[in-house]
Amino acid sequence: MGRRIVPLTLDNLADLPLPCRSCVFWELDPVSGKAAEESGKPELEKEGWISAVLLEWGSCGRVVYVDERPVGYVLYAPPAYVPRSASFPTSPVSPDAVQLMVSRLLPGYQRQGIGRVLVQTVVKDLVARGFKAVEAFGAAGREVPSCLLPADHLRAVGFKTVRPHHRYPRLRLEARSTLSWKGDVETALERLLGGARGGARKEPALRPF
Repeated sequence: MGRRIVPLTLDNLADLPLPCRSCVFWELDPVSGKAAEESGKPELEKEGWISAVLLEWGSCGRVVYVDERPVGYVLYAPPAYVPRSASFPTSPVSPDAVQLMVSRLLPGYQRQGIGRVLVQTVVKDLVARGFKAVEAFGAAGREVPSCLLPADHLRAVGFKTVRPHHRYPRLRLEARSTLSWKGDVETALERLLGGARGGARKEPALRPF
């Protein structure tokens, strides 16, 4: 069973699950995002955003594959590239951190620790680029918007609350604590995905981590 985590590029952008390929919740401010939806061209806006971030800042995502089937991904960038973050009551993201925008795994690959491995892969990338932490806006309560990560899931992979809020707390993961996790990313991925099963490719409902 083949398993790998690779950088997100324009070449594999189409491997993101269908709802995420056209989602520009984080990439555009609310007004521009609504305009993109109404124009029917959100996919082009997302492609343009990723292209710009790759050229100006560098790698901004990872995709995980099992038997060449994409089963999950993570997207991240400095808050200057994430217009929507300014609209949250617990903003701004700290200047020494990069924002974890979204992370998703397909059903059947959750609760196996893959989400933790994805986060560790992101942190290793960011440490090499001089960043000290990753921050994210979590969602608390019964109803969690599809483009937000549940605060409980963020805490489960090591994030700590740095600015509380009854609906949208901001959480932080220190790079040094992540790099102290046991095991290398590749070894962990081999162990964690060993029992995963591939299947017919379709567009199932998404779940965080």
